[in-house]
Amino acid sequence: MASAKALFSKLEKHPVFSKYKIILAAGDGKTYDDDETKKSFDKVVESIEKYDKTITLSVGQLTTGVTIPQWTAVLMLSNMKSPALYMQAAFRAQNPCAFEVNGEFFRKTNAYVFDFDPARTLMIYDDFANDLISETSGGKGDSDTRKEHVRKLLNFFPVIGEDSEGKMIELDAEKVLSIPRKIKCQEVVRRGFMSNFLFQNNSNVFGAPQAVIDILNKMESVSEPKTKSPIPDNPSEGLDLNSDGEIEVPEEKVIGTAASLFGDKVYDDISEKFSEAVNNATPKEPDETEKKLDELKKALKEQVTAPLIDKAKEKVGNELSQSAKKEIERKIESSTDKELNKTFGNYQINQNIIKKEYEDRLDTVTTIEEREQIDLDFENKKKEIDERLKNTLVKVADEIIEHAGNTVAEVLETSREEKKANAVKDSIRDHLRGFSRTIPSFIMAYGRDNEITLSNFDTIVPNEVFKDVTSITIDEFRFLRDGGDRPDSNGNMQHFEGHLFDPVVFDDSVREFMSLQKKLADYFDKSQTEDIFDYIPPQKTNQIFTPKRVVKEMVDDLEKENPGCFNDPNHTFADLYMKSGMYITEIVKRLYQSPKMKELFPDDTARLRHIFEHQVYGCAPTEIIYRICLSYILGFSDEIKIEKHNIKLCDTLKYAQEGTMEEKLREVFPELR
Repeated sequence: MASAKALFSKLEKHPVFSKYKIILAAGDGKTYDDDETKKSFDKVVESIEKYDKTITLSVGQLTTGVTIPQWTAVLMLSNMKSPALYMQAAFRAQNPCAFEVNGEFFRKTNAYVFDFDPARTLMIYDDFANDLISETSGGKGDSDTRKEHVRKLLNFFPVIGEDSEGKMIELDAEKVLSIPRKIKCQEVVRRGFMSNFLFQNNSNVFGAPQAVIDILNKMESVSEPKTKSPIPDNPSEGLDLNSDGEIEVPEEKVIGTAASLFGDKVYDDISEKFSEAVNNATPKEPDETEKKLDELKKALKEQVTAPLIDKAKEKVGNELSQSAKKEIERKIESSTDKELNKTFGNYQINQNIIKKEYEDRLDTVTTIEEREQIDLDFENKKKEIDERLKNTLVKVADEIIEHAGNTVAEVLETSREEKKANAVKDSIRDHLRGFSRTIPSFIMAYGRDNEITLSNFDTIVPNEVFKDVTSITIDEFRFLRDGGDRPDSNGNMQHFEGHLFDPVVFDDSVREFMSLQKKLADYFDKSQTEDIFDYIPPQKTNQIFTPKRVVKEMVDDLEKENPGCFNDPNHTFADLYMKSGMYITEIVKRLYQSPKMKELFPDDTARLRHIFEHQVYGCAPTEIIYRICLSYILGFSDEIKIEKHNIKLCDTLKYAQEGTMEEKLREVFPELR
């Protein structure tokens, strides 16, 4: 509300937009603290009739259930993520409209939706095109099928976007799907592979064999940030789930909750108030039918829906959220509109039938007595259908009130169950993040000579390294990825579908990381402001990387304490417990860029080979750190190959503790004897 008012003020002062009439449809609809009380809809319609150009600022109003045909565009400025709500808001501008300008008639031919968040827009577009169809809902279906559904939607709802050259072009199905994929994988890499985009089908864990829970709990829980918690042994226990792992509250529970929330007295009070509206719902004139229907719907909202929601809110407090309240209103309105429309529709049909009979009989009348009888019969039949309408509405009203109470209870119970289920799903994602954060390290260590995908990830990394870094075995990873059969608590085989990782996002993100790794590989490039280790999160082991800024300070201090140390080709430098190799690369850079070294070794390649062969030494404590260091230290160029170097796999910590470090180093680096 405050943001909308601020934007209202800015638009009023803007050199261009001040020429528009600005209407604020937010909260209570008030611009400042004045006494404006007109409804937003009326304000908008009145302003459109009075002004040539208008802008409506809407916060929670006029986005669903209304038609304002004169609107030609919608600008999405909120972070709306629901495809249904997004499309409903977008369609506010889609209605046809005819208008007159200086005596000439025109028809609106185009309507536009402007969105400045391409990721959100295209993800919603994909969801809208595919989630309404069972074969592709929830991320199911192959890429060709999903693409075809997007292609069909584009026929009715084309998408225009900016290409790489800054031109606005109409996007085809391939671009609609590929752009969100690109944005997703960039987000995954930016967050160190700890993004939820990597995960899918968390509901598969509900009802899964205990082996799945045991494997997930081996992974360290990495939150975003919130309380870390283990996944319960039986995550579906106490939850009302259907066979697909979705919340489905049983009818008897809904009825029980409704009874505890309301009781007979609440229902009786509501019924008594609503009965007055029902009694007044019979049209006095034939053309009043639609008016009476609208009045009854309004009374239903004010005298049934609102009191039930207020009573529930009084009993459960914040458990009944604003979104749950709106869902209750939508469900009650949807179900009751259908019933009331049917009832009044039948009434209208019966009215038309008796009116036609009446008119047909009048055509044959010959005497005053016949006319009086026809009029009397018509009035009696009219009273009969009026009474039938009233009786039907009385019966329907009781059903509506009971159904409304059950709807409140159902939404409340579903919300409670979803909160419990979401807490388990959050915990699952936390544990999966504990695994996924290790992926960049594996790419650094094993990706240079391999194309890494989700399908072959288990074949590239040695099992002992995999378990040391992730805490689970490769076989356990395969089980989470591919599914399979495991015994339940009774020894019976139970199937698990697997597929907890999204293969498309996984593969795209690996390629994105490797592209970034190549881009940042040349640590001699002074224009580089980033480092690949900025994209590798801390691990559960000793694989925590020292920031580049700190490394540079360390080398600066070394040079201050040893002036000219980088000018001597005989000086040696060592990092005896490497993590990333960044300290060694900073030493190599200083030696390589030294004017004296350039003078002694004018050829760049020869100078580098001398440095690596005779001046820098390093020990990596684990297999994966050793491979990461080799990849980083020696991967600065595709043209210059360093064959001889002194980067070794050796955990020097235990030798330092034993006091035998010198002997071990002479063994590892015999040329230093």
